[in-house]
Amino acid sequence: MGKRTDRYILLIDCPDAKGLVAKVSTALFEREVNILSNREFVDPESGHFFMRTEFSGTTNHDELLDALRHMLPDSGNIRLAEKCKKRLVVLATKEPHCLGDLLIRSAYNDLNASIEAVIGNRVTLGPLVEKFKIPFHLVSSENKDRLDHAMEMMNIIKTYNPDFLVLAKYMRVLPPEFVAQFRNRIVNIHHSFLPAFIGANPYKQAYERGVKIIGATAHFVTDNLDEGPIIDQDVVPVNHRFTSVTMSKAGKDVEKTVLAKALDLVVNDRVFVSGNKTVVFD
Repeated sequence: MGKRTDRYILLIDCPDAKGLVAKVSTALFEREVNILSNREFVDPESGHFFMRTEFSGTTNHDELLDALRHMLPDSGNIRLAEKCKKRLVVLATKEPHCLGDLLIRSAYNDLNASIEAVIGNRVTLGPLVEKFKIPFHLVSSENKDRLDHAMEMMNIIKTYNPDFLVLAKYMRVLPPEFVAQFRNRIVNIHHSFLPAFIGANPYKQAYERGVKIIGATAHFVTDNLDEGPIIDQDVVPVNHRFTSVTMSKAGKDVEKTVLAKALDLVVNDRVFVSGNKTVVFD
C-alpha cells in the first residue's frame, strides 16, 4: 500500500494491555490523519482486546502498520481495510426470497457490496438473476461427487475474485477443501430451529410443535455444519393462529432481514471472529 487519501478502517485484536487505545490513537495523531469513529471491547473471560477505528487522511500505510506492530503485543492481529464496496458471489438453489432481496438491495445501493455473479445448482433462479443483468452460472450437482461439484464452482468463483461468498438458501453442504479456501468469508443463513428442527420442512415441524417464536441465524461457514461463528440473529413471535404456511412466510421474511444485516456488518468490516464466536461492532 502506498500513499492514498481516502477512508480506511483499522482492525486490531490482541491480548489486552494498559494503554492500547492511547497508543493507537497517538500513532494516528502523529501521522495527521483524522479519526472518524472508534470502538473497542475487552472480552472479560479471555482478556482479549478488539478495536475498530475508522479514519481519513494521507499516510504511508506500510509505515503505520509497522509502527503499530512494534507497539502492540507480539501475538496481535492488525489489518487495514479500505472503506469501499466489497465483491460478492452468491450461491443459491431454488428458494428466491433471500437472493431476490439481496439483488434488490445491491441494485439500489442499499448494500455496500456488488454482486458479481450468482451460481446455482438448479436452473430455477436463472431468470430472476438475469433481470438484474448479473451473470448466472448453472453448475448442476446431478450425479456428481460433492467435492467435484464444489471444485467446478470454485473454478468459476476464482474468475470473479470475491471478497465474500453468500449462501442464499444454498441447499448443499460444502466440503472442507472448499471451505478452507474462504476461511471466515462464507456467510450462510438458516432458520433458527437448528438443531431442534433439522431436516426437511422445518416450519411444518415447528408448527406441529406449537412454537411461539421463529427466527433466523446468519453465520460464517466452517467444517462443522451450521455451527460456525454467529454474525446476527433475530426472531419474530408466532401463535396458534399461524398455519405452517403463514409460519413459513414469516420465517422467510426474518431470514431475509437477518442475512442482509449480517452482510452489512461483514462488508463494512464490523465483525471480528474470535474462536467460534464473533465480536460485532454494529
